[in-house]
Amino acid sequence: MKFAQEFRKSLQQEGYPQKWIDSAVPYGQLKKCLKKVTKELQEIGLDKDTLSQLTASQRDPSAVAFHYHLDGKAADSKHFRPRLTFFIHIKDGVVVDAELTPPTRDFLKQIASKTVDVEDTSATHDPGQANPAADPNGAPHVPHSEEEPVPIQQVEVPLVFDSEFFEILQTDVSNLDALQEEEQKRLGKEITLLGREINQATIPSKGRRARGDLETWRNIFELYLDARIFFSTRESDHGSRTSTQAVEQLRWFQDQVLSKKLIHGLKLENSRQAYSRFLNMNALLLQILKFQEINNLAVTKILKKFDKRTSLGVSREFPVTIKSHRLLAGSVAKDLCAQMSNDLISVVPQLDDYLCPICFAVAYWPVRLDCEHVFCSRCLVKMCRKGERFCPLCRADVILRAGLEHFDSARAAFLREYFPKEVKEKIRANERERNREIFGPDYSDSLCSVM
Repeated sequence: MKFAQEFRKSLQQEGYPQKWIDSAVPYGQLKKCLKKVTKELQEIGLDKDTLSQLTASQRDPSAVAFHYHLDGKAADSKHFRPRLTFFIHIKDGVVVDAELTPPTRDFLKQIASKTVDVEDTSATHDPGQANPAADPNGAPHVPHSEEEPVPIQQVEVPLVFDSEFFEILQTDVSNLDALQEEEQKRLGKEITLLGREINQATIPSKGRRARGDLETWRNIFELYLDARIFFSTRESDHGSRTSTQAVEQLRWFQDQVLSKKLIHGLKLENSRQAYSRFLNMNALLLQILKFQEINNLAVTKILKKFDKRTSLGVSREFPVTIKSHRLLAGSVAKDLCAQMSNDLISVVPQLDDYLCPICFAVAYWPVRLDCEHVFCSRCLVKMCRKGERFCPLCRADVILRAGLEHFDSARAAFLREYFPKEVKEKIRANERERNREIFGPDYSDSLCSVM
């Protein structure tokens, strides 16, 4: 199946909103315009084979040099206007080049004779110079040479339909960027709102059911982070996921939630509705990613087709020239995942964010040093006994200066509220360790048994 048919079929079957479909890359229209471009080039003797031969022979001193620039701008216009520029050899007023067909020579000679604001015809071209665009103004580089200079002239070949082609493509890419920005802002607002609702529903002080839902949400978000659905920070697979990978990871996440029966752990109606909205958000983000991919592929395909039929070589230059910040940059999924982490997942505190960097248990009683790093009091006491002065994280000389005024009472209250089980376990562990120091290593806190 040809890509044009696949493209249309994908737009129809993926369930995209009609607004998205109307904004998709007009692949069929671009193909029709491309036919006009190739016909226009053929009429002046610059068919794809001729241009391909010229490209291959650029290193040949006797060959004509040409450049095709996409960022050309007309002096009195803001429209996108590419430029096809030739640097032709002139001898006695005749275009000389073995690679050009007679009709093309006549055409270039005719343009050169009519051009007024062209480069100086006395400019010289070094036979060994392979890149005539070394000069930022587009004129060939002219080194000192003892050989007889070769007169050259810069001639811009007037084309019509290539400007139309790239005007359509640029406009559509800009429209798609605007559409994705709009969808990103809309989804971003929903993420922030859902985060606030989950935060309100899971405040531990609201009762036993809220505390239970808090623990369930913590497990759900822990699985979600492990799934790395749209973006991975692991070294082995770092970067954005493709839509195919994202589908697999999202399916794994949902299967894990079902197998662990976490949905049944959500006792509050608000929490259950919030979970459904959370899944819908991920489905919408996946749909945005798919739409971005299929349109990005359409742009890539039409540019390759343009190069194949014209040999002008624009596939690499166009994405740089257009400077697309969303469609071609592919940053939407990454940006939304970052916002989801900041505004949604972070509202349910994770234990890993409150561990002591030394014992890797919850940092209770928390002591905040002058360097702002937080440790549990038990670990700091042991470090002080050893005479250690420097913070293990930043090496600041702060440990021996720590006192009761460094106790973080607000953090301690927060840990008691949001991690009650872990705090109780840490208190028991501290008591056991302290009693072993007092009564010896054989101390046991098990209950006595009567024989």
